[in-house]
Amino acid sequence: MRLLLTFLLFTAFLISDTFTVASYNVENLFDMERNGHEYPEYLPNQHNWNQRTLQQKLTNISEVICDLNADMIGLQEIENQNALKLLQKSLRDYGCYYPHYAISQTKQSAIQVALLSKIPIQSSQDIIVSRVGGVRDILEVKVTIANNPLYLYINHWNSKRSPESKRMRSAKALVNRLRSLPHSTEYILLGDFNSDYNEYLTIEPQHNDTTGKTGINHILETIAEDQALVHECAISSSNHQHYNLWLELPIYQRWSHNFYGNKQGLDAIVIPGSMMDGKGIDYLNDSFTVFKKSYLFHTKGYIYRWEYRKKRHTRKGYSDHLPVMASFSTQPYQRANCTISNTTIEQLTHQVTLSFPLRLQQVDVVKSEKNKVTLQDQSGKDIEVFGIDMPLHLHHRYDLIVYQRNYYQDRYEIVDYSIEKSYD
Repeated sequence: MRLLLTFLLFTAFLISDTFTVASYNVENLFDMERNGHEYPEYLPNQHNWNQRTLQQKLTNISEVICDLNADMIGLQEIENQNALKLLQKSLRDYGCYYPHYAISQTKQSAIQVALLSKIPIQSSQDIIVSRVGGVRDILEVKVTIANNPLYLYINHWNSKRSPESKRMRSAKALVNRLRSLPHSTEYILLGDFNSDYNEYLTIEPQHNDTTGKTGINHILETIAEDQALVHECAISSSNHQHYNLWLELPIYQRWSHNFYGNKQGLDAIVIPGSMMDGKGIDYLNDSFTVFKKSYLFHTKGYIYRWEYRKKRHTRKGYSDHLPVMASFSTQPYQRANCTISNTTIEQLTHQVTLSFPLRLQQVDVVKSEKNKVTLQDQSGKDIEVFGIDMPLHLHHRYDLIVYQRNYYQDRYEIVDYSIEKSYD
């Protein structure tokens, strides 16, 4: 029956030209065997970490993964192969089966990265980041989609408690491997990068020991030489730049982790220009999303992470991260409109049908609050910008590229933009 199920899953996939890739940090999936690397709170039969608790943890993770229904899912914080196989069995029992897997083998690490797949895996290997402990390896997995080779790189970079130089080390090891691949090789970077999509603007000075450089932005080149984020209209398959799919969403939706109100997109899917060139396998435009089912949130509104209270596991909750996912296809990439026309605040606030992106010229910041600013043009018309991800300073003048707007409380507001020019 297992062989038949595998065959049916693979056959169904072969006749489909679209597949989905997800990433999920499951927050410390440990088994019940001692191997000397466990976190103290996950020692077998201590702190209420026992067989019953483990089974509940597996069930909760399985619920999320089965609801995601991705064809391939990168996982972070898996203790070892045994823990992964326990999850694989739990998923089958829960009603979704991932017959293929790969897992990293980082030495002296309590947790690994892994991939579960409905698609056969051709090969896998670890990308060694450092021979020194404390930095996790990156997992490379190769699959074939409709005769097209595809590489997936599952990442779990050092946490923000570590200096940026450690995340830079992971980024450099990854880039070195990518540049050894044949030109126009198609690959997907995914995982918990512990970096926001605009990390270079938000990183705390005490954690940045690299003179302002960041792994996610400068080494992976998700920003251009002018320090602007690389948008889909600017990327090409002939350079080493990458497009962070968080830019598909309005600014206020770009988060998968919420640490005491500090919302960040630590989990990401990042692609090269070769995944948007109309050849082989391409990204399915606007398919990137954050999985935000209601059961992943506490009744008080915060992410319902796996509960550990008073030195005991309560057998409740899921993870402190939300999964992210995106779809890809053998159909050519449908590029968005890349022609930028000029607009006015009058048009943005009153015209129902507009084709974005649009250029808003010489607007002044006349009011500034925590999450929004008010812009005004020379005619006196104003509009609010909600969800600030790059500085718009009070009393400064800018040219902006507007990518999205929302209708809120009887008015349109800008929810995605980039700074084209600053007059100050």
